[in-house]
Amino acid sequence: MVLPQKKMNESEVLAAAANDMIEAEVIAGLSQVPKRISPKYFYDQEGSVLFDAITELDEYYIPRLEKQIFSTHCAEICSVIGESVTLVEPGAGSCEKVRWLLPELKPAAYVPMDISGDHLQVSAEHLSKEYPELSIVPQVCDHTQGLDLELADDASRAVFFYPGSSVGNFEPSAAVAFLRSIRAQITDDGGLLIGVDAKKDRRILHAAYNDKEGATARFNVNVLSNLNNLLEGTIDSDKFEHHALYNEEHGRIEMHLRCTEAHSAEIAGQRVEFVENELVHTENSYKYHPDEFVALAERAGFTHEKLWQDEKCWFSVMYFSPA
Repeated sequence: MVLPQKKMNESEVLAAAANDMIEAEVIAGLSQVPKRISPKYFYDQEGSVLFDAITELDEYYIPRLEKQIFSTHCAEICSVIGESVTLVEPGAGSCEKVRWLLPELKPAAYVPMDISGDHLQVSAEHLSKEYPELSIVPQVCDHTQGLDLELADDASRAVFFYPGSSVGNFEPSAAVAFLRSIRAQITDDGGLLIGVDAKKDRRILHAAYNDKEGATARFNVNVLSNLNNLLEGTIDSDKFEHHALYNEEHGRIEMHLRCTEAHSAEIAGQRVEFVENELVHTENSYKYHPDEFVALAERAGFTHEKLWQDEKCWFSVMYFSPA
């Protein structure tokens, strides 16, 4: 059973406010030195298709290893979470990963969150056909801008589910703030199940973000087409190329777009100048040893309960309870 989307039925007002927010954020990012574009703008329809292609690549190990961990340890993971919880998933997208848990977990309710309302509603309806007895309450929001969870007074305890390696897209201080926002939304008997990519040989990381087929390059450059569509822009994506590297000092992959030819463009009615060889930053992906991430989560008010990893310890799934 899919309940109506939260907060989105005042559509025109909300759409206008969302567009204003996007415009302000994009213009602010392109006015910085160096210029920046938030990674959340990767995921228009084309970007989502390209990312799905990336997840099938041999070099991009994260989806394969994460799925392996859930397949191997599903019963134990669900036992640690407990019965009849309200499972909350920020950035749920297609709601695919929750399917790894549902046969064992049997939550009382599922709250998928995503910035794309139409996509979220369709995903929730598809999931409801598979699990008709599950109460599904989609909530449209940009979880990177804060969380405002709406649960009924009689709702069961909330457990947040944040799979993949998305927490690595936050700067460490912002990751702490995000985790604190989760902590503020749950009671003392709640929890957090989260995926974390581990530090490893730089050659493996370099290959994962510079695949031979060029899928990641197309995915990165496509963000410019998305901005053009969102904000009536004229940025020439043909004058940019993908540039990704591992910054060992900071323990992160950095993704950039390198401008190959100086030119001017407009975005949301504002003129933007691009200089040859300048880098436009599009994403960081921080990697954490398990003890590093535990320390980070502790700063946000959590206590580490359990760790699951693949055989090579390249990826971690961790469960935390409130401190």
